[in-house]
Amino acid sequence: MTTNNRMPNKLINEKSPYLLQHAHNPVDWYPWGPEAFSRAVSEDKPIFLSIGYSTCHWCHVMERESFEDEEVAHILNRDFICIKVDREERPDIDSIYMSVCQALTGHGGWPLTVFLTPDKQPFYAGTYFPKEDSKGLMGLISLLGSVKEAWDNKREHLLVSAENIINHVSKESISKDSKISSDIIQEAFAHFKYNFDSKYGGFGTSPKFPSPHTLLFLLRYWYTKKEPYALEMVEKTLESMKNGGIFDHIGFGFSRYSTDKKWLVPHFEKMLYDNALLAIAYGEAYSATGNKNYEETARQILDYVQRDMSSQLGAFYSAEDADSEGVEGKFYIWSKEEVINVLGSKDGEEYCRIFDISPSGNFEGLNIPNLIETGTLPEQQKSFAEDCRKKLFTHREKRIHPYKDDKILTAWNGLMTAAMAYCGRVLGEDKYIESAKRCIDFISKKLVRTDGRLLARYREGEAVFPAYLEDYAFLVWGLLELYEATFTTLYLKRALKLTDAMLNLFGENNSTGLFLYGHDSEQLIARPRESYDGAIPSGNSVAAMNLLRLARITGRHEYENRAKAIMDFFGTQINAAPTGHSYMLCSYMYSVSDISSEVVIAGVDGKGLIDTFNNKYLPFAVAISNISPELTEIAPFIGDYKAQNGKTMAYVCRNFSCMEPITEPKKLGEVLS
Repeated sequence: MTTNNRMPNKLINEKSPYLLQHAHNPVDWYPWGPEAFSRAVSEDKPIFLSIGYSTCHWCHVMERESFEDEEVAHILNRDFICIKVDREERPDIDSIYMSVCQALTGHGGWPLTVFLTPDKQPFYAGTYFPKEDSKGLMGLISLLGSVKEAWDNKREHLLVSAENIINHVSKESISKDSKISSDIIQEAFAHFKYNFDSKYGGFGTSPKFPSPHTLLFLLRYWYTKKEPYALEMVEKTLESMKNGGIFDHIGFGFSRYSTDKKWLVPHFEKMLYDNALLAIAYGEAYSATGNKNYEETARQILDYVQRDMSSQLGAFYSAEDADSEGVEGKFYIWSKEEVINVLGSKDGEEYCRIFDISPSGNFEGLNIPNLIETGTLPEQQKSFAEDCRKKLFTHREKRIHPYKDDKILTAWNGLMTAAMAYCGRVLGEDKYIESAKRCIDFISKKLVRTDGRLLARYREGEAVFPAYLEDYAFLVWGLLELYEATFTTLYLKRALKLTDAMLNLFGENNSTGLFLYGHDSEQLIARPRESYDGAIPSGNSVAAMNLLRLARITGRHEYENRAKAIMDFFGTQINAAPTGHSYMLCSYMYSVSDISSEVVIAGVDGKGLIDTFNNKYLPFAVAISNISPELTEIAPFIGDYKAQNGKTMAYVCRNFSCMEPITEPKKLGEVLS
């Protein structure tokens, strides 16, 4: 982003960090809105739509090459109306036009480049374009000329193309109910097993993405089927990612993905949602295995978030950039000489030996610290490595930091709330639970409209955009985890209220999946319903899981029926691509499990029994405690559960039948096992 003395364009009045990065481009950018479309109509010009996000490396490249370039800006300003969209603020717009790009080109990504008619109909799309033609790839200048010529001379053809594209995208968002195959769980496992990299962990070759919800599926498969290889895949992947360069061994936290199969070279940006989901995956793996290395990693992720990604008001920031000083990864890489200067000769040499730091380097002549060849450190080496890490971290803090996207997104804050609350519960760490509480308090005060409507984004005092399905679903996930971590009825009441609002805003009737945006939001050229679990689980997948959990906690079976209706609605897609629906399949496993449990703890002092529940890996169980009139009003069935003779009781129900009440933690542990 170059500010110089150039007059800013209309993005200067926006709050989005991504839009503000482009506010001093010579391109006459507009934010998405009626002003831009009205001008396109009055001047009879097509729209050049560019969608990206603030920590996107190739978005930065395209800006430097083209949007900062006076020649390109002149063509864009003369022949087009130019609109910039932050995909993280407007996932509705991004989803629709990304579907267009994928339909036209077979792939997608960011920056997303789309040409529209003045009434928002897309007729051409792509992703990154260099300024000039290069290596068989059409350059932006050539593309702009071709589109301009077609608009002037072949417009009827473009309009027909746009109509066909819209019809295709609209059909894509309509599903035909088809029951999920009874073999789908086994089929998904077989696919993951086939694609598993037994040497380096993960799935496929490169690039490699963490896909933590795939690991959550495999943990549940192992728990259900007692299949050891499912757990082996999870453990190999978690260990390999932690040892790789995708994990920041100096400051903690995970980068977005690895560009190679060994997890060595990351795409260096750090996203809040990745770290939330990975913390949950490491926390679940610790709960399932008792392996202290997973506990350590979960703590390191959350400590990084508390240190670097938390606002003073209690919410969590969105991302940290891959670039600093215009160079990708510069903040994170080291020369051997620098390490030795910081640590001294003896300790420096030993640290470099352990963490693969050499004079020649492992990344563009410099080094990404990693443990790929060394492996997980034994306990006696960990204290040495930690002492060195602290010194290197202090030294690294003097460098110019990558840009931090400090906008607060409700959806991603919901995920991090879930991670903080869940890990706080299973690790017995109150500071994480307190972070979750503070985040929920922030959202309640700053991201809820006076009429109760949840909003999607907050920055610098401004809360805007009616919240999307993901915002509601992910926030309810966080509230449910926080309820089980604290047994504070308020969090359960909020989860129920938001769930009912979600079903009203995004549902059509009781037999369909949920729409991405609400019936009260801006109505775009299509209204998609998504089930694909990509970088994050889909809103529908998480909504289904939430509904199942709420049904078990409250006894409201209509929630379970609604969850099953969502899963059935997407049955065709799930059956066709089970590995693309790993979190939806977690919900499905929960819905059909014959080992799911409801645990009600009644009495004044239930700590021992609660600790026993928290120390077990129970992915298909819910717990209820601190029974009060307020809670009984929400879940009337628990009114029958009481302490007996002054003793706190645990009531375990499974498959619609309840066991004898239990008073001893040891006995409860045996029953839950």
